[in-house]
Amino acid sequence: MSSEPGTEGQTGLSRTLSHRHVTMITIGGIIGAGLFVGSSVAIAGAGPASVLSYIGSGLIFVLLMQMLAEMAVALPEVRSFSEFTRAALGNGVGFVTGWLYWYFWVVVIPVEAIAGAVLLHGWLPLPTWALGLGLMAAMTAVNLMSARSYGEFEFWFASIKVAAIIVFIAVAAAYVFGFAPPGRVVTDLGGHGGFAPHGPISVLAALATVFFAMTGAEITTVAAAESAEPSRAIAAMTRSVMFRILIFYVVSIFLIVAIVPWTSVKPGYSPFTLALSATGHPWIARSMNVVILTAVLSCLNSAFYVCSRVLFVLASNGDAPQWLVKVNARRVPARSVAVGAVAGVVGILLNSAAPKGMFAFLVNAGGALIVFIYLLTAWSQIRLRFKRQRERQPEPAIRMWAFPWLSYATIAGLIAVLAAMALTPDMASQLYASLVALALAVAAYLLRRRHGRAMAAARRGAAQDRA
Repeated sequence: MSSEPGTEGQTGLSRTLSHRHVTMITIGGIIGAGLFVGSSVAIAGAGPASVLSYIGSGLIFVLLMQMLAEMAVALPEVRSFSEFTRAALGNGVGFVTGWLYWYFWVVVIPVEAIAGAVLLHGWLPLPTWALGLGLMAAMTAVNLMSARSYGEFEFWFASIKVAAIIVFIAVAAAYVFGFAPPGRVVTDLGGHGGFAPHGPISVLAALATVFFAMTGAEITTVAAAESAEPSRAIAAMTRSVMFRILIFYVVSIFLIVAIVPWTSVKPGYSPFTLALSATGHPWIARSMNVVILTAVLSCLNSAFYVCSRVLFVLASNGDAPQWLVKVNARRVPARSVAVGAVAGVVGILLNSAAPKGMFAFLVNAGGALIVFIYLLTAWSQIRLRFKRQRERQPEPAIRMWAFPWLSYATIAGLIAVLAAMALTPDMASQLYASLVALALAVAAYLLRRRHGRAMAAARRGAAQDRA
């Protein structure tokens, strides 16, 4: 992230995140409530064949992360995920991408706060809006302390999630492969209508659901700007993301559909809990609610962090009010954090007034925006790589495999996700809402550019009059 304009003490971010922080931030970005709860939607929609949806989405993300790593290493001065499009495609695209990315994550803040409040409501006899405001206050305080505070909280949140998945895989695999009662290999992959009970279209439709569950790995490029060794952090992310996606997502979902009938999985309820109960470990199943709450808080924590840093970068580039550039004594963009907190509080209060309608609106508001952003990012990698080749610059230390064909394949995969949304009635409205948001962002840039030209012309006229 840029530290300009201004002096380092006034506008520069800190460099306090360690390698272990950035590594666990990457894992925390990949593992969230979308895996522990959202996987129920994919399984209910596609049956056991949802494993293929996870493999397909995982491959798209592996390719995306490799493209992102190449750009991060080749352009170390670009310190925000959303700013690679500015470097490759110009200020207009950088403006649109930055604001859409900020909007995507600022919507996540009230969504996760509400989800966490609903979970806590089962344990504490308090109104959900009060619990939601309490979570907002706690995460705001964490993000105002320092970047290291955010990293430390995320390190422990991610550690709990990783430990839970490892325990789940060990218990579930022992049950499936006959190392635990009932003492024989069990599988439910072919029952209740077959492996793909709703046909191949359902696998494509589930691709969109799975894809959104995996979003967040790019947070590493935002956090790396506040680490001592940004390039090392990005390289570590690239080396590990494929392994982690395969283990945490594909293996977990395979074990779930092998243990329980897919017809017993209900959307909105954790299939992990269901599978653990089936193995005869109800106490582990009950503890999954704690893990799910941890995943929600982790996502809320990360959403606060990303929103504040992206808004800081937008202000640094003149695309947001300049008063957002100033940082506090701990070199945290406190004003940008406050903007995210206000958005979260407004979302929680509106949800308390209209619980069903408001939460649905917030969930749908992000829609396909992240897919649009990833498409622009993938296209940026292609443009930048061809530019380096034309200028005969040395190849970056990390390169996209089989360029340009796998880069084109990544774009094709992202278009397939959009097609899946268009073909899925429940998601088509999100796609259209996202197109409206995209159009508004483009219109905002055009108005800003027109205003800027008018101001420049006025300044030139005033200078000529003085002359």
